[in-house]
Amino acid sequence: MRTGSEPKTARSPLRLRLALGLWGLLWAVGGTLAFAATGRTGWAIACGILAVVIIADLVMVVRHIRQGPHYQPGRDVPPYDPPRR
Repeated sequence: MRTGSEPKTARSPLRLRLALGLWGLLWAVGGTLAFAATGRTGWAIACGILAVVIIADLVMVVRHIRQGPHYQPGRDVPPYDPPRR
């Protein structure tokens, strides 16, 4: 019998994280272009750095999505080793 508190039908939030990352990337690139066009280089650099961080996160998310599901123990396997007495 499982003793963990995780739900039976847990789902991965990776696709939502991918969608939100793409939305953030759109805004970061737009901010970079807008600030560069108005001559605010400091803000343009900040938005550019944020875009690079978002791209790195999106690469990791896509990598995890492509890896597929990982091993999940059955219902009879507890989520941790029982304490030894």
